[in-house]
Amino acid sequence: MHWSLLAWSALAIVIVMVVTWAVSLPLRNASIIDPVWSLGFVVVGWVSWFAVRSDVDAVRAGVLLAFVTIWGLRLSLHLFTRNVGHGEDFRYAAMRRRWGDRFPIVSLFTVFALQGVLMWIVSLPLQFGIGTPGRATGWALALVLGAAVWVVGLAFETIGDAQLRRFRSDPESSGKVLDTGLWRWTRHPNYFGDACVWWGIGVVALGAGGWAWIALVGPVVMTTLLRRVSGVTLLEKSLVKRRPGYTEYVRRTSPFVPRPPRP
Repeated sequence: MHWSLLAWSALAIVIVMVVTWAVSLPLRNASIIDPVWSLGFVVVGWVSWFAVRSDVDAVRAGVLLAFVTIWGLRLSLHLFTRNVGHGEDFRYAAMRRRWGDRFPIVSLFTVFALQGVLMWIVSLPLQFGIGTPGRATGWALALVLGAAVWVVGLAFETIGDAQLRRFRSDPESSGKVLDTGLWRWTRHPNYFGDACVWWGIGVVALGAGGWAWIALVGPVVMTTLLRRVSGVTLLEKSLVKRRPGYTEYVRRTSPFVPRPPRP
């Protein structure tokens, strides 16, 4: 493992986050971190490759770069087109009201620096998968299994986002709950897909052997964030208040892993 790569990735993340924070100040919109978040992983992937490109496993590195680039660009474009023209997200707007004139410096640490640290941890599969030149026994199986999980994740995320976008664009859907398509099987197909994408990347990274098992910390943290912290838990606190019928939807529908709805 090229351990210096961990420092190069950290430096790249610091630059991305500080620049994004600086841009957010005149815009008075910390929400720009959302589309930049996924782009940051793309940056980490390519910085990792450039840092050790003369001593990598070309197949594994190429697969990991393709996976993170496709996922990151798609998600970033989706979030940008969804958020543009809608002002600052309610989470950051509430923080801005609470902290007033101190919000710029507070946001640097509680929004941008914090997400930068999480980005470095979640991206460990990229860093170990690209930075370790060797191949473990069964690396081909890890590659195939990881790719399969990644494809499932990208499909859930992409299809779920498309179904939600269509639902929101229909005036007759105002105030209603989306409970068809993938949203019939899980309340958050996009979050489930996001987790699968990173588990897929993590499994591919395991093919490097050696210290690559540490990389699984990344998908564990990402899944925990989506399921217990900033994803399902935080979002549903507001949805229960804003959407009549959402409580009943919660009763019959799985929160994360897809399964048939309860009667």
